[in-house]
Amino acid sequence: MNPEIVGPDQFDRLLLDGAHFIDVRAEIEFARGAIPGAVNVPILTTGEREQVGTCYKRQGPEAAVALGHRLVSGRTKEQRIARWCSQLRKHPDALVYCWRGGMRSALAAGWIAAEGVPVRLVKGGYKALRNRLLRELEAPEPREPLYLIGGRTGSAKTDLIKALPRSVDLEELAHHRGSSFGRRVGVTPAQTDFENQLALALLRRRHATPGAALFLEDESRQIGAVTIPLDLYRAMKAAPLVVIDAPFESRVEQILRDYICEDLRERVAEDPDHGFAHFGAALHEGLQRIRRRLGGERYVMAEGLLRDALHLQGQRGDTSGHRAWIALLLRDYYDPMYEYQLGKSAERVVFRGDFAAVRQWCLSR
Repeated sequence: MNPEIVGPDQFDRLLLDGAHFIDVRAEIEFARGAIPGAVNVPILTTGEREQVGTCYKRQGPEAAVALGHRLVSGRTKEQRIARWCSQLRKHPDALVYCWRGGMRSALAAGWIAAEGVPVRLVKGGYKALRNRLLRELEAPEPREPLYLIGGRTGSAKTDLIKALPRSVDLEELAHHRGSSFGRRVGVTPAQTDFENQLALALLRRRHATPGAALFLEDESRQIGAVTIPLDLYRAMKAAPLVVIDAPFESRVEQILRDYICEDLRERVAEDPDHGFAHFGAALHEGLQRIRRRLGGERYVMAEGLLRDALHLQGQRGDTSGHRAWIALLLRDYYDPMYEYQLGKSAERVVFRGDFAAVRQWCLSR
């Protein structure tokens, strides 16, 4: 039994169908970025790969290959084959890839096939799949109408994005809420993983509704630790803008739900003993990040209100104290900043209204 070779003409179908992948690269390579749906089962661990690389530099390719075979032999080889076969029994559709579809994946697939387990091999490896995804992020010409959802902080823009069937949630993919207070519990994706997930989301959305309008939230190019690819960001900055107008009080409540109640739930779920302490520290760190732009007097006032709110919440579980510092930041910092930015983009605004009106307008596109 020989491995089946799967070429670029089948990549779209694999990605659209959510195929599983077995990434046999070293852990350090996988951490830099992988194809969505991939599990890392290395043929050479990071340490082993470093040994082979050093040998290659000092003694040449033949010695390096021989070292690799010595490192992955006997019981070690049996264990790695068993792990690959276990993955394939759980996910018979899984494909094997390495960096360029070269020696590592060919060896792994050959050893798997020798065990009588059907296996498919990605021609060109991770690099070929990655290049296919990157093409989704290039913008030589518009592929469909693009609209941005804007509005002041707390206008429930992300809620609207989630409610629209023809949208992509950039903040969800970035695992960040997109502000100085937006850091979330859990691991931030690597830039490459963010790009791969974004490209896959765009590919699936375009395939599901060809030519239909795409809705994205009006974001800065930097969302937490990741960056929106340049071509897409340029298209976003030229796109028509749809603005949600929400009352001040409702925006305070939205921020309270998203950044206080929801964030605390996430942190306590991760660490029941110290979640509240981490939650409070994260709010103080977020405030510290805007200290210079907020100004000394307003920072001192906001910091005092935050401290009092956390004390009240810790003593009684009462979140009402947070409304005061949230309102201060909206009124004196976020709203003026948004009005300034919107003023520079006023000619791009094609519709504005309350949440329901904007949702209906978007659904009619």
